[in-house]
Amino acid sequence: MAYRFLHTADIHLDSPLKTLALRNPELSDLIGVATRRAFIRVVDLCLEERVDALVLAGDLYDGDQTSMKTARFLAEQLRRLHEAGIRTFIIRGNHDALSKITTELLMPETVKVFGASAEAVAIDRGAGNIPVAIHGLSFAKPHAPQSLLRNYALPLPDAVNIGIMHTSLGGSEKHDPYAPCSVVDLQQSGFRYWALGHIHKRSVVEDAASVIVMPGMPQGRDINEDGVKSVSLVTIKDDRSVIVEERHTSVAQFERLVVDASRVAEWKAMIAQMSTGLEALRSAVAADHLVVRIQLHGSNELAWRIRRDLDLLRTEMETRGSMIGNVWIDKVQTSCSTPGGIGSGAGALSELASIIDGEVSSSTAFQQELISIAEELRAQLPAELRDIFGTDEGSFKEALANIARDGSSEVVARLRGAVGE
Repeated sequence: MAYRFLHTADIHLDSPLKTLALRNPELSDLIGVATRRAFIRVVDLCLEERVDALVLAGDLYDGDQTSMKTARFLAEQLRRLHEAGIRTFIIRGNHDALSKITTELLMPETVKVFGASAEAVAIDRGAGNIPVAIHGLSFAKPHAPQSLLRNYALPLPDAVNIGIMHTSLGGSEKHDPYAPCSVVDLQQSGFRYWALGHIHKRSVVEDAASVIVMPGMPQGRDINEDGVKSVSLVTIKDDRSVIVEERHTSVAQFERLVVDASRVAEWKAMIAQMSTGLEALRSAVAADHLVVRIQLHGSNELAWRIRRDLDLLRTEMETRGSMIGNVWIDKVQTSCSTPGGIGSGAGALSELASIIDGEVSSSTAFQQELISIAEELRAQLPAELRDIFGTDEGSFKEALANIARDGSSEVVARLRGAVGE
């Protein structure tokens, strides 16, 4: 008989919201409960598919979680699995390493939470079925700078060995290194399936000996976690072959809508183009709700007005989203430029724009002041947000140049609007 389990990670139950909470309370309420609703979908899927187990590869919570509401919610969902005879295997990752809930919550006996020492659990499947062993190891502390692979027990002979690990693998642009290891090392470990967690983007690596899956996350929490979110339904057949199926779970899906405004000359035409793009995106997304960040770009005579009236554009798109149904606007941004540059055209304002864009922006005093402000601001940010100014000196200077350019365009746009030029 085949062995089937659902593999997921990085659920971040009741993760506190950041930017959304400041902009749109209604949208904040929706996303605030989305991680719970997505987890309910995960449990529902386990029950519908009648799997043998649920595998949670770290970051079930978002930190040192002490909320009893979260504890009760989790207990209720795991109890549903327990009553259906479905086992749950949990490891703790960097976010939930110190979670009091995981260590203190009374779990059903069908729930196995792996500790800081590696363990292997042999599954009693009865005579005639392929033996299965589940290996797991939790983070003892929030940081694990070294590979944990060497701490895992050797594969059990003759069994299908499944390893659960929270790792950044070889590194990811949006994730700090945690328990790093290579795909090659995992392939050579003798484990048939590696159930990974930590990187929020899905990936699957298969060869004759092993299947290595980073499932992504079941629910995004902001625009930086855009795209389809899912879990993996895994079937290990009697011949030890492995089938991995992706199942979508997002309650709300974040997406970016890029609109080229260079071909529209009138305000109404631009709004119509944005609305058409919004409708097409909604029809392509299966999630219950769609949260969109709209990004306008291109050379356009309306560039100054677009910058000045972004709030009006957002209101227009929010109205259109409401008409389409379950479409929310995260933000409307623009990088549109006036043909010929911000200083093009005649008149005192155009001359001022040229001075700002040329002499002022390139001056040593301006550059030094810009760097000073950016460094002061960066020092006040939490470590995980400091890369917004770049990851090295080159990207830092490029980020500042873009900020200065956008600031110049913003100033000119508002001046044009004020004087009616």
